[in-house]
Amino acid sequence: MEPAEETSEIPDMASEDIPEDQEDRDAVIEAIDELADRALEIERLNAELEQISDQVKRQAAEFQNYRRRTEQEKAQSVALGKSLVISTILDLIDDFERSLEATNKAEAEVEGELSPTYQSLKSGVDLVYQKMTGELKRLGVEPIEAVGQPFDEELHEAMMQQPAGDGEEAGMVLTEIQRGYRMGDRVLRHARVIVSS
Repeated sequence: MEPAEETSEIPDMASEDIPEDQEDRDAVIEAIDELADRALEIERLNAELEQISDQVKRQAAEFQNYRRRTEQEKAQSVALGKSLVISTILDLIDDFERSLEATNKAEAEVEGELSPTYQSLKSGVDLVYQKMTGELKRLGVEPIEAVGQPFDEELHEAMMQQPAGDGEEAGMVLTEIQRGYRMGDRVLRHARVIVSS
């Protein structure tokens, strides 16, 4: 008798291996049918496992995308919140600058020595101003260059136009009415300027 070749299918049985008794034949046929049913069930389960595995991979990828998107939205919200708070502080910075400018003008007009109370008050205001501008710088807030620069609508807001003087080009910022600020790429407040025409 030749050895049976190995295949993935159920091997053919040699005629002498088939039982002669009908009951034994029925048992063998039943066993073969059961093996065939189990093979089909295994194929079905493997296909189902592959499908579930694909779904899990897709859901994992979707979750990673969702997480990345929410982190970006959170960072944008934080940046927007910072810029809104800082924008309100910029008006206070303007007030401090005007106060310090007024004290310098007043000192120029006064003859003689100024009182120690005045000097303390001025140095206190100047100290608060320095702390606020230092904190803004630490947060990445910087003033926008304006005077002497070409007008840029992304950074400047033209309030007026003046004819260009001798040696001046048209479209240049002549005067800064209100300082502009930016934080990174985001403009917090455009510089209000007078432009040469």
